Amino acid sequence: MFEKEKQEVIDVGIKLDRYGLIALSGGNISLRLENGEILMTPSGMVYEDLYPEDIILMDLDGKIIEGKRRPSVDNVAIRHIFKEREDINAIIHTHQPYATAIGLVTDEIQCNLTTLANAVRGSVKVAPYSSAASIDMGVQTVENLGDQLAVVLKHHGVVAVGDSLKQALYSTVYLEEGAKTLVMAHAYGKGHMATLTDEQIQTAVGVFEDYGQK
Repeated sequence: MFEKEKQEVIDVGIKLDRYGLIALSGGNISLRLENGEILMTPSGMVYEDLYPEDIILMDLDGKIIEGKRRPSVDNVAIRHIFKEREDINAIIHTHQPYATAIGLVTDEIQCNLTTLANAVRGSVKVAPYSSAASIDMGVQTVENLGDQLAVVLKHHGVVAVGDSLKQALYSTVYLEEGAKTLVMAHAYGKGHMATLTDEQIQTAVGVFEDYGQK
């Protein structure tokens, strides 16, 4: 079942590798289906080696409906996010280095770039440390996500969300692009940083809502 959607999950995983957001089998991808069930990537498998039958179909209580693989070890946290946020249909977890690095030295990635406003909807909070493979990772994500489309997990990585896999992918990719720029600006400016006003940020958020082809 859901062969098309399973392939879409795999394709997103391959793109994460292409953009340098994960290495080997790091992170995970999950998608909420119209019937309320979810698709999730398996634990410890390289994305480019996956076939649709490797993607797990499960319900929000953790019951596996289809698939012989073990789901991601973070599945309890991912399921918690889906339960708490009905507006979220796709979740991507990565170990992307630049955003994660900033999360080690600050509690928020400031939205000083239109790219971050466009794809992530503003400044991104850094959640307190929580262990991988625990529900705490999901709890901290929900508590720190707000209206944004990503949160940094301190000492760990990033959780990006969206109403679709495309929106979640754009969030994680452009968060990393923005983080790279901010790191270079801090290095060059030695602490000085130009800022965007709240009005400018909201304008940039609105512009991106009409971005692309309909």
